[in-house]
Amino acid sequence: MEFMKISVLGCGWLGFPLAQRLHSHNYSIKGSTTTEAKLQTLRQNGITPFLINLPKSLDDEAIIPFWQSDVLILNVPPRLGKGESAGSFVKATEQIVEKCRQHNLSWIIFTSSTSVYSETGGITKEEDAEPGSASRPAGEELLKAEEIIKNSGLDYTILRLGGLYGYGRHPIKYLSGKKDLDGASKPVNFVHQTDCVNVICEIIRQKKRNEIYNVVSDGHPPRKEFYESAAEHFNLPKPHFKESNGKVYRVVSNQKLREELLYDFSYPNPMDHTP
Repeated sequence: MEFMKISVLGCGWLGFPLAQRLHSHNYSIKGSTTTEAKLQTLRQNGITPFLINLPKSLDDEAIIPFWQSDVLILNVPPRLGKGESAGSFVKATEQIVEKCRQHNLSWIIFTSSTSVYSETGGITKEEDAEPGSASRPAGEELLKAEEIIKNSGLDYTILRLGGLYGYGRHPIKYLSGKKDLDGASKPVNFVHQTDCVNVICEIIRQKKRNEIYNVVSDGHPPRKEFYESAAEHFNLPKPHFKESNGKVYRVVSNQKLREELLYDFSYPNPMDHTP
């Protein structure tokens, strides 16, 4: 029996536990890292390791076997390194798509972000992303990369992940003790690492191709409430927020994901703080 071959481009904080989980489900897993020191760690976890630094590694013959898979999980952020110019991520995405075509890799699962959406607008669904309205420049880069993948002629699944947290990573560590922060009433759109891993495994198991899904928790507490609670939980100085400005902020909807995958979140409320 031949197992499905899956390549994970980017085995970092999310990609590594994802690769481990997929390996435990008896898929044949290849994983990339940008550091030589991590090659042995991947190998010890049953993952065939490849050293890939984008974009310069893409034409390296040593990594050709990485592209010889059934599925590519494209899990790298728009920032490819210091000094990278705007548009470099989009260009790298074009090159990655071309490598997939060359090696008959037919399905790309792309971990995008809810930063493709406008900062405001209330309940926000998958069809609400519009070029030029992303909340951050990285969101515009991601939206362009999404279009390249959607128009590639390959099967695709685009997952717009909310803010990531869990297992040593929590956004309070960046805001602790800061003063005069905006957006006190802005709803948070977060998702736990465990749910990201679960959802990607379900996407593969259920063969959900040529779809876009928002991957965010059910709960959307206001920023002020969320960060003050997190500061208490982690015993850190609380951040200080200015008075709310009354904006109608976005709340990213996970309705499509829940209904089509029949998925229930392991961490439905980001107020339930985890390590």
